[in-house]
Amino acid sequence: MSRMSAIVIAVLALGVLGSAASDRAREERPDPQWRQIAWPMPRDGWPPGRAFRCTEAACGGNAELYVRPKLGFCNCDTGVADDDEVDRVADIDLISERFAPREAGRVIRVAEMAGRLRSYDLAMPDGAQHIAVGIAVSHRCDLLVAVAQGKRDAPEIERAALEFLDTADMRRWMVSAMEGR
Repeated sequence: MSRMSAIVIAVLALGVLGSAASDRAREERPDPQWRQIAWPMPRDGWPPGRAFRCTEAACGGNAELYVRPKLGFCNCDTGVADDDEVDRVADIDLISERFAPREAGRVIRVAEMAGRLRSYDLAMPDGAQHIAVGIAVSHRCDLLVAVAQGKRDAPEIERAALEFLDTADMRRWMVSAMEGR
């Protein structure tokens, strides 16, 4: 093999390795559309989780996402079986006690956990109208709940929240939280 061929192969190999490292770093970097904020919910029987606010450009202002585990709080046999369970466990009532389902929920998977997602209309304490998306998924006898709320349409809030929950950082955190670490 000539010296020039060896140089070309070395340059190509470094380019491929550099590209793979760049892709991995990009995957592990926090989502720039979501910024962590302090847990805003009142204290209850469960530990606080993580709360995030989405940027105006990505989510239309003041969209927030709250995620937390509820360990030992799920039917070990059926998991999250129906919409009534999502209504009870997804922390919608901590945002506003005046909420109404927009439609029937649907089956969903988040971080390899199965459960349900359902959209709601919220009447906020200040009179404003918001949309919320409640998510409840289970692993063994434990729940992970998430609720996203904001002023945009339910599909937009749902899309933004699910994309964020699917980032490598959030998947790692959710799996770790469900294992009690």
